[in-house]
Amino acid sequence: MTHPAKAARALRNTARKGSRRAEYSVSTRKALLDSAAALFAERGYAGTSLDEVVAAAEVTKGALYHHYSGKQAVFEAVLERVEAEAVEAIAAEVRREKDPWQKALVGVRSFLEICQQQSYRRIVMQEGPVALGYDRWREIEERNTFGLVRDIVRAVLEQYDVDDSILETFSRLFFGAMSTAGMSVSQSDTPEMVSEQVQTVIALMLAGLRQLAETGTGLSRLSPTEILR
Repeated sequence: MTHPAKAARALRNTARKGSRRAEYSVSTRKALLDSAAALFAERGYAGTSLDEVVAAAEVTKGALYHHYSGKQAVFEAVLERVEAEAVEAIAAEVRREKDPWQKALVGVRSFLEICQQQSYRRIVMQEGPVALGYDRWREIEERNTFGLVRDIVRAVLEQYDVDDSILETFSRLFFGAMSTAGMSVSQSDTPEMVSEQVQTVIALMLAGLRQLAETGTGLSRLSPTEILR
């Protein structure tokens, strides 16, 4: 029979070894994604090889394949991380504002500023649809950012008489418009100018919506013809 003290020591040793393996696994993934993100941002998907990724990360190719099935899987993980960091940064800016309308404007401005950053611009907006295919890229975009868009829209409209179905429809249309705007900014030779133009148009749209909403008329009950009168 195993002595209780020896059994306890064995369990502790096993736990320590498991903890070290987990830490090594996390550090390996981080090194791979850090190096891959830098290379993808600089050279694009097609211009980056897995040999370059593992060399920059100072790990073996076997370690890479332990975590990822191949180059596309590495790219997708990088894109997911870049998206998550962007959403966190935008949400932090939005939380600083108390007025819902200002939240919307700040959210738009923060997103368009991020679209001008090299890593987001190249990896998410330019390389993403090509490397992953449009449908997969769009799915990732929606999973990461649609929730934030919906929260902003809800903060703006929930104080008025608006049905949930209208909130959802407005959120999806706004999300689509912002995706298109982000693509325009990221692909432009003059991204700052395009960003300013987009912000102006969005501000005009929000100003009109706010004026209409504050008339006290239930937005959900208005027809398109009545709105434009």
